[in-house]
Amino acid sequence: MLVDCYSKKIFNLAYQFAGSRQEAEDLTQDIFLKLYHSLAKYDFEHDFTAWLLTLARNYLIDEFRRTKLEKSQRFEADQPDLPAADSDNPETRYLSEEKAAAVRQALQQLPPDLRLVLVLREMEGLSYEEMAREIKVPLGTVKSRVNRARLQLAQIIINKTGGKG
Repeated sequence: MLVDCYSKKIFNLAYQFAGSRQEAEDLTQDIFLKLYHSLAKYDFEHDFTAWLLTLARNYLIDEFRRTKLEKSQRFEADQPDLPAADSDNPETRYLSEEKAAAVRQALQQLPPDLRLVLVLREMEGLSYEEMAREIKVPLGTVKSRVNRARLQLAQIIINKTGGKG
């Protein structure tokens, strides 16, 4: 029942960290195994979804740190299908897919603390206050990390594309 209810949310989070469908599927399974072994620690006074997402994020951060060097040297060829562009123009679709791939690859190059805040803010939609509580750092630190993450992400993309795009 838990897998049915939360697998899509956990998979989406894992995909943002992993950058490939296969890795995200593997990480999702690992997270549910960790959940199974950690259920005895759950405090029923707290929100289960928040607890599960915290468990998942912490696992993903740990996994990212463990495999950081390997991932930075590996090219991910199996990207998920992107939604069709508004236009049926093949050139427009290609450029849209190319930009999305550049952002995913650039995201992989950010340090874990910056990548985490960017994923939480831009992809998970958490407020700065929620992020501060979630990762247990002061609000000012969260804001500065988000700003640094955005700047570094933009710089990585600019360097990679030579200023095009």
